[in-house]
Amino acid sequence: MPRQPAGISLRSVGKTYRGRGKTVEALKDMNLECAPGSFTALIGPSGCGKSTAMRVALGLEGFDSGEVLISGQTPGQATAGGVTGVAFQDAALLPWRSVAKNVALPLEVLGRDVSKFSAEIAQLIDLVGLKGYENALPGELSGGMRQRVSIARSLITSPEVLFMDEPFGALDQIRRRQMNVELQRIWSETKSTALLVTHGIDEAIFLADQVVVMHADPGRVVDIIDVPFARPRHPDLFSNPEFHALTDRIAKVLHGE
Repeated sequence: MPRQPAGISLRSVGKTYRGRGKTVEALKDMNLECAPGSFTALIGPSGCGKSTAMRVALGLEGFDSGEVLISGQTPGQATAGGVTGVAFQDAALLPWRSVAKNVALPLEVLGRDVSKFSAEIAQLIDLVGLKGYENALPGELSGGMRQRVSIARSLITSPEVLFMDEPFGALDQIRRRQMNVELQRIWSETKSTALLVTHGIDEAIFLADQVVVMHADPGRVVDIIDVPFARPRHPDLFSNPEFHALTDRIAKVLHGE
C-alpha cells in the first residue's frame, strides 16, 4: 500500500522541440493539477502533447519553462524515491525474463524481497488474463499479452503515483472494458494518484475524476471537465444516457466546437 498519495503539479510548463529547420511547440503554458489520491485522464488528438506532458512529469524529458512537482519534489527526486509507477503503450519487457520475473522487476530495483510478493505477482498475472503464462518469455506472447504484463508490472509496487500512457491500447474492446473495471478496483484500494493518457473518451470518463482535454499547435489544455458519476462505477455505466451525454460533450471540445 502507498505511504501517502502524492499530488502532481505542472505550472506554466513550456516545451519546444527544435530540429531540421522546424520548431514544434509541444507544450505551451501547460497547467495541470492532480490532487493527491485523484484519478485524472488526459485526452486529445495525436500530437497534442499528452505523452510529452506525462514524460515531463516523470522526469524522462526536460522542459523549457515553468515548474513540475510531484508531492513537492522534482520528477527526478520522486522517481528516485520509488513513488512512481508507469505503464507505456510499448511494453518494454526484458526478453530473457519470464512473465513473472518481468512483473517482479520493479521490486528488485527497489531492493525488496521478491519472495514475499509471490501471491501479489500471481494475482496480478491472473488479473490481466495471463494465468498459465507465468513462465513464458515475451517472445512467446502476442503484442497484447506483452502489454498486459507491462500493466501488471506497473502495479506490483502499489505506487503512490501511477502514470499510464495508453496502457490498454493493445487490448481488444472486451478485455479493455474488463481492465477498466479492474483498474478502478485496484486504484480504489491503493488510492494512488493516477494520470492516464488515452484516446478513448469512454475510458477517460469511466476511470477519471476529471478529464483534461488538450489541443495541438501548440499543445495546451483547453478544458477540464469534472466527472459526476459516483464510485464504484459498474460496467452498466457505459450504457447510461448521462454517460453518453458527457461523451458527446467531450467529443465536441475535442473537435473545437
